[in-house]
Amino acid sequence: MMNQVECAGVDYSAVRQSITDILEDYDYDDGSYGPVLVRLAWHSSGSYSAEDGSGGSNNATMRFSPEKDYDANAGLGVARDLLEQVKAKHPEISYADLYTLAGVVAIEEMGGPKINWKPGRVDSADNSPTAPDGRLPDAAQGAQHLRDIFYRMGFNDQEIVALSGAHTLGRCHTDRSGFDGPWTFAPTTFSNLYFQELLQDKWVIRRWTGPEQYEDTPTRSLMMLPTDIALKTDPKFRPWVEKYAQDEELFFKDFSSACSKLFNFSNPADKASCCKKGSGSSGSGYTGAAIVGAFAVFSGLFGK
Repeated sequence: MMNQVECAGVDYSAVRQSITDILEDYDYDDGSYGPVLVRLAWHSSGSYSAEDGSGGSNNATMRFSPEKDYDANAGLGVARDLLEQVKAKHPEISYADLYTLAGVVAIEEMGGPKINWKPGRVDSADNSPTAPDGRLPDAAQGAQHLRDIFYRMGFNDQEIVALSGAHTLGRCHTDRSGFDGPWTFAPTTFSNLYFQELLQDKWVIRRWTGPEQYEDTPTRSLMMLPTDIALKTDPKFRPWVEKYAQDEELFFKDFSSACSKLFNFSNPADKASCCKKGSGSSGSGYTGAAIVGAFAVFSGLFGK
């Protein structure tokens, strides 16, 4: 049974349960909002720059234009709107914490590894801390583009491949990214199947009117993006693809580490080292005093 954790008035165990309760919906996509919640957490965090500390999951600037209107974030209004009912039940949690925690819960509930998630993010009052457009991966690009994007955040090649394994979840939509279809036949189950499909299937360019993407020759039902194919063809990425295809336990371990790093890059409580770990799951057990301290240090920066 999950331990109940309260931090600065937030019962994170209750928040987690509220998120779990809204995941399944058989009228949406493949029957789960899990993949789109993971995408929201990823895109909320993936704007981080290690060079100047800008961007990242803190501030929750995707609530505002222009970030919510960036092409890379098309369709994420579904996830933000869905989480409003959780926010209404737990108004004490920041949107920045909620967006990332929702991704963590979704990954775990879909069979993925435990993610070391930490609270302490705060919400900006406006869009002033918004990171510039163009910091998220462009799926139409190749290996060098992936390195440019992920190295900016402080990741290495192994972590790039591990994080790309999240493509085992969900599907692309023509009205969002322009691409179309799922990567695997189990888009609501977190596994290493993405890497197995990438290596074992033969992929050819799909003949259609949309952007360049690949389809599997056995069924023509699955898809891969140019950035996915780059993982297979790049000589430094491919060894990790092979390792993760063969060893799901290794993939889970490396994904968990890289995902926690991604979600916590700009967390002020994490940067200030002012959270003291207590009991709870997913690394969410921190004392209320520590979180209050983090809010006191950083709240003046964000108009709270």
